[in-house]
Amino acid sequence: MANEPMANEKVPTLGVVLAGGLARRMGGGDKSMRRIDGTTILDRVLERLGPQCDGLLLNANGDPARFARFRLPVVADPVENYPGPLAGVLAGLDWTAANRPDVEWIVSVAADCPFMPRDLVERLHRARMAKAADLAVAMSAGRTHPVIGLWQVAMRDALRHALVEEGVRKIDLWTARYQVATASWPDKPVDPFFNVNTVEDFAEAERLVGHLADP
Repeated sequence: MANEPMANEKVPTLGVVLAGGLARRMGGGDKSMRRIDGTTILDRVLERLGPQCDGLLLNANGDPARFARFRLPVVADPVENYPGPLAGVLAGLDWTAANRPDVEWIVSVAADCPFMPRDLVERLHRARMAKAADLAVAMSAGRTHPVIGLWQVAMRDALRHALVEEGVRKIDLWTARYQVATASWPDKPVDPFFNVNTVEDFAEAERLVGHLADP
């Protein structure tokens, strides 16, 4: 891209927290609003991600008033019938294009990852620039986490076409069209991308808090 910053410079990036899931395995409702060690999962995500970004946005469906205390823009999926996280990414890209023309990148993260790394954005950009890649995603324990990654705002129309016209739903199918860099984190003592999907995961997250230097 033109005027690409040096690898040690901060790239303006908007954080998009994907909270649009139906949480069926947790009995429905907003799993990100459940508490771990007295603090909601969403509060934990925002506290970790906020300092890394040039603004934050929530992607969530239903009544946005339930997130009012966070004082953040809340944007619903632009595609009907809950097509998955790609729709949340598109919501973030569209909002950024309309409201933050100074920002060319968003980082998407899951709202159910309470241990998000505090160097996420910096390391993803560093990996992207090192490979001259189009996108970048996170990795831990040898496994990629495509929901957690960098996206170019300029890709929004291509993503919309893939979602609406082609019916693409899996993130891997979309990212396979581009050159993708990965940034890897250790999964010990705690995997930073541990996500809370089930009641058992919630209990495990409560246990893992005690192993963090910065809980």
